[in-house]
Amino acid sequence: MRVVRDPKSWNARSILKYCVIKPAKPLPAVFVGLLLNILDGLSYGLILFPTAYPIFAKTAPDGISIFFVSCIVSQLIYSLGGSIFKGAVGSEMIEVVPFFHKMAILIMNQMGEDHPAAILSTVITSYAISSIITGAIFFVLGILKLGNLVNFFPRSITAGCIGGVGLFLILTGIEVSAQLEGDFEFSKETFQELFQGETIAQWIIPIALAVLLIVIRARWHSTFVLPAYIIAVIAIFYIIFMGIVHRDMTALRETTWVFQKPETGVPFYNFYSYYRFDLVGWGAIAKTLPTMFALSFFGIIHVPINVPALGMFTREDDVDLNREFIAHGVSNALSGAVGSIQNYLVYANSVLFIENGGNSRLAGIELAIATTAIWMVGPGPIGYIPVMVVGILIYMLGIELMSEALWDTFGKVHKLEYLMIVIVVFVMGIYDFVVGIAVGIILACAIYVVQTAQKSAIRGSYSGEIAESTVRRHPVHRQFLHQAGRQIYLTKLAGYLFFGSVVAVENRIRQLIDEKSFSSRPIRYLIFDFSHVTGIDYSAAESFNTMNRILRRKDVEMVLSSVATSDDIGRSFTMVGLLDEETGGNEAPPPKVFEDLNGALEHCENELLMAAKMRADMAAHKEQQSQPHNIPTSNQNGQPFNFDGSFNSPRRQLIHQAATHTFNQPGTTFNEHNIITPTGWRSLPQPLLLILQTFRGLSDKDLDFWSRVVPFFEKRTLKAGDVLYRRGDVPDGFYLLESGLIHVEYELEQGHYYETIVPGTTFGELPFFGDTDRTGTVACERDCVVWCLTRERWGGLQRDERTADVALELLKIGFKLTSERMNAITSYVLLALA
Repeated sequence: MRVVRDPKSWNARSILKYCVIKPAKPLPAVFVGLLLNILDGLSYGLILFPTAYPIFAKTAPDGISIFFVSCIVSQLIYSLGGSIFKGAVGSEMIEVVPFFHKMAILIMNQMGEDHPAAILSTVITSYAISSIITGAIFFVLGILKLGNLVNFFPRSITAGCIGGVGLFLILTGIEVSAQLEGDFEFSKETFQELFQGETIAQWIIPIALAVLLIVIRARWHSTFVLPAYIIAVIAIFYIIFMGIVHRDMTALRETTWVFQKPETGVPFYNFYSYYRFDLVGWGAIAKTLPTMFALSFFGIIHVPINVPALGMFTREDDVDLNREFIAHGVSNALSGAVGSIQNYLVYANSVLFIENGGNSRLAGIELAIATTAIWMVGPGPIGYIPVMVVGILIYMLGIELMSEALWDTFGKVHKLEYLMIVIVVFVMGIYDFVVGIAVGIILACAIYVVQTAQKSAIRGSYSGEIAESTVRRHPVHRQFLHQAGRQIYLTKLAGYLFFGSVVAVENRIRQLIDEKSFSSRPIRYLIFDFSHVTGIDYSAAESFNTMNRILRRKDVEMVLSSVATSDDIGRSFTMVGLLDEETGGNEAPPPKVFEDLNGALEHCENELLMAAKMRADMAAHKEQQSQPHNIPTSNQNGQPFNFDGSFNSPRRQLIHQAATHTFNQPGTTFNEHNIITPTGWRSLPQPLLLILQTFRGLSDKDLDFWSRVVPFFEKRTLKAGDVLYRRGDVPDGFYLLESGLIHVEYELEQGHYYETIVPGTTFGELPFFGDTDRTGTVACERDCVVWCLTRERWGGLQRDERTADVALELLKIGFKLTSERMNAITSYVLLALA
């Protein structure tokens, strides 16, 4: 740039470099780009207006001129910095043509055919307005950085639209090649016209040559194959017709083998003469607005397809989709403002342009200049172009687009999606493009519902034998729950629950309470876990009302976990009345609701234990309190627990069997905390009785052995709310819980976790015996009595030769307890994540 700023430094070498060599370097690429623009102009621009109608019979040259203007505008916007791609090539895309034909026919039908000048003025004005609307939508998406929203549009609809354009082009190719009057129609008259005289050859020969061209291009990928083939076809055409058949140009034009020569003196900017705003039918334009927006909607889809693809080809790492949307917005709005039509970054043309040395801003500007020169040459050469050449290009594009939609997707998409693609292709190609897009959207929604409904919303189902809470219970209680836990049934749901997916859930519930299934596997509690549910619609929420009523008829209690009344799922259930305390879903009591799975499991386990305790009390004919202190009588919401009172039901039989096997041991009784105690131990003082009860099943040592450790434990009385220790504290003791309830909170990097400790169990053993910091915060949920082995006394226990073996046994028990807790915690965590 120093040469430009300082003219004194100019010399022959610098002038040669910057004025000759550098501008000449991209010329091969410019030649290729210009050739592509000319060929596209012949195939796209020539059919921009529905020339089969008499009103538009002479507009083919104007369509090409409009195409070139759109190319020039888009090329300048991209090359002057609008796009990040230096070699981006922009032009009209063939996909817009069906929409333009739709708009033209709508206007013609609205205004009648008696005023051709008004119709032409209205049609071309609607084309320009549609380009401005498209540009505005592009620009807004880019400015608001909403470009990625386009990715939510189903690709299957895009494939169908592409195929629809392909079918439209094939039918249009027949119209153009056979020079039909009016649109192609599936009628007897149309087929009679196609299969008479030379007309048969006029549309069949281009199809055959188009197929041959596709085969050749698939075998040889050179950029010069297409232009060389077209030049060869033109040469052979004139050799045959003028050298062998001896037909002159007049005869060829009269028999529609060659396009009619444009009127003499028609300038290259003739289409601007159509803009007569005093003749525009604005009411007719209003009728085309849905088509305009459909065109914009369809055009937007190309950007997230072409831009990332070109980014991968050029290895451009800083592609910003929103920037490209802004560039497209400016380009389309400006194109419409100067009287032209939509344009887009064309991936295929850009690749060919870049491969031939056009990866620079200068090359793009030179291509715009060259295209301007071709535009200014005027429409005269059209009168010498064989119709079959345009037919070949149109057929080739149509076949390739149809192949992309129907062949490339075959076997790669779901059968229902493929059926949708086929339907969209034929609705768009034969009937109507706007209707085709609407049909595609409707079918996509329907297919989504069907496919989602086929995928079960049930993530997994587990029995209470496997699904257990993290409550730290006495081993005897755990043994009972492991046997009676079959009455707890956990169903984990996942995904978005809607009217389609919830059907499988309801069917599963009906199967569970079927007479045959229920008699072999009776359940008392059915837990629905919503931890993996992302949302629920009204129909699905209402279905849980139905399920609640069905379950209540079998005395099965529905329990909801991972639900809060303040979240979306809880609000949905509230709106349908499921959680209404007074009506309870209109016919049944409302289900219990817990904010996590652990609380739901604990609730069900406590009720089973309470039922077992009542059974044991009645069997022993004891008049004692039926609700033990170590089993909470209400949940976190203050709701009382309930249980099945039918002692002849399959559920009660299961509880009876589990309780008999677990609790009814000769020479044993229950203390006030529902802990099995041999009759001979009842008079033992604390903490000896507690030690024997707690360590039963963990050690085979007798009463005399454990008597030696009693002096080392000290009693502590705590109030509800007292905190024994916090996470990170140095362990000060190992605890046995005589009465009350302990709550432990774990705040880990992986998340929050808690457990409940009931009487007859221990806590704090791992950090104490392992000499590590506390991992959780322990607080009293109720007034508690604990027995503590302090660190100082633990040291004395180890040093004293008379109690060294007791210390070793405690250490072993500590490791056993730790192993048990780790298994329980791991099981619950895996269950929660499942």
